[in-house]
Amino acid sequence: MYSAASTHLQIELLALDPGALSELSRETVQSLLPAGGSRNGLDCALWDLQAKQTAGGIKALTGITLTPLNTLFTLSLDDPDAMARRAHEVPDLKRLKLKLNAQAPLDCLQAIREARPDAQLVIDANGSWTPELVMAAGDALARFNVALLEQPLPPGQDDSLESLRYPIPLCADESCQSSADLEAMADRYDAINIKLDKCGGLTNALAIREWCQQNKKLIMVGNMLGSSLAMAPALVAAQGADFVDLDGPLWQRTDIESGLVIHRGEISAPASALWG
Repeated sequence: MYSAASTHLQIELLALDPGALSELSRETVQSLLPAGGSRNGLDCALWDLQAKQTAGGIKALTGITLTPLNTLFTLSLDDPDAMARRAHEVPDLKRLKLKLNAQAPLDCLQAIREARPDAQLVIDANGSWTPELVMAAGDALARFNVALLEQPLPPGQDDSLESLRYPIPLCADESCQSSADLEAMADRYDAINIKLDKCGGLTNALAIREWCQQNKKLIMVGNMLGSSLAMAPALVAAQGADFVDLDGPLWQRTDIESGLVIHRGEISAPASALWG
């Protein structure tokens, strides 16, 4: 049975010029489809095909060696006690990403920090905070040793972050959809969250990664709750990243065969049978 994403990709491909499809490549697909999940699926499939046809696989194509990486584990939004309990239940996971909206986020943060003084904490506000809350919370975030604040304000409403000197690094997620948005983000954010489903595949993800490296921006590589097959190409872009958020397979009831091995938050490099 095809997934909804596969069906959507089929529809988009059927709408294309047959002549363009006959010359399909990683380069041409960038202009044939807009950034998003459909282009990501096709782009990563083409990378996989070429890697399997190339001696040395994905390393030979990209120059990037795949090594195990430690991922963040997401704690879903809940009341402070519930989030603290959940954090306490996963002592082997040392990197936690907290979904915190504008309703008493510092109470949640304090409860989680008390439960897990050993953990690296990243906050994802999903664009739910106000400029006033961002400014008021800064010192507390630093005091609780929060490593990163992701997407504090709604995309398109983050002008107030321009040239702001904030106590901890700020990360763009929804505000930076693809490499086309990077220059506008340069003076607002210290980090970029690269998601292949968002930017349209590994090709654009590697372009964002290179831009971040050249412009001294922190790199986060995230996911949209996909299977191991979706995470595998993201592991290429995530090599050397400051923050890795690829816990998608942990949320799958049934993962793909030959899926990634994740043990105590460490993700193994993908087997070539899976991807690459």
